[in-house]
Amino acid sequence: MTGDPEIKPPTTRYTERPLPAYRHVPGFTPHPTRDPDGHSYDQPEPELPNLNEIAWQQCEHYLYGIDLFNERYWWECHEVLEGLWHAAGIGTPAAHVLQAVIQCAAAHLKAAGNCPRGAMRLHEHSIRHAHWTGDHSLGLDLDEMVMNTRTFLAVDGADPARLVLEF
Repeated sequence: MTGDPEIKPPTTRYTERPLPAYRHVPGFTPHPTRDPDGHSYDQPEPELPNLNEIAWQQCEHYLYGIDLFNERYWWECHEVLEGLWHAAGIGTPAAHVLQAVIQCAAAHLKAAGNCPRGAMRLHEHSIRHAHWTGDHSLGLDLDEMVMNTRTFLAVDGADPARLVLEF
């Protein structure tokens, strides 16, 4: 998958923030932050909140990360949520939720890049993080996310996982 315009992802969004100019697929598109032709080249890093301490519903950066996942911008989703993961503090409940989503996004990207073994390995990591979260889910049904990611990886023609936030 190289950001094929024929693929029509779902249209429900949680933010009005514009989507990047293209979906980054390593080896096929300019690196978004390192290549001068990248869609996010030379953009400053935002200051991010700790999702263990604030309401996730109020975090536009988090909601945008979910939008990116649902719109199949899996590399970009990983990058957006990684900053929140660091801000939450590695090993905290919110960090485990974020890491589960990041691993599912990376698994989707690996599958789209025809790397099934890498995709399954990332999926297995997502399961562990989903189980470490306890009741801290940042509005997500983590079991459904993990199950739908597995289906996408294992069943030809299956739709990608879709993340639905419960406000």
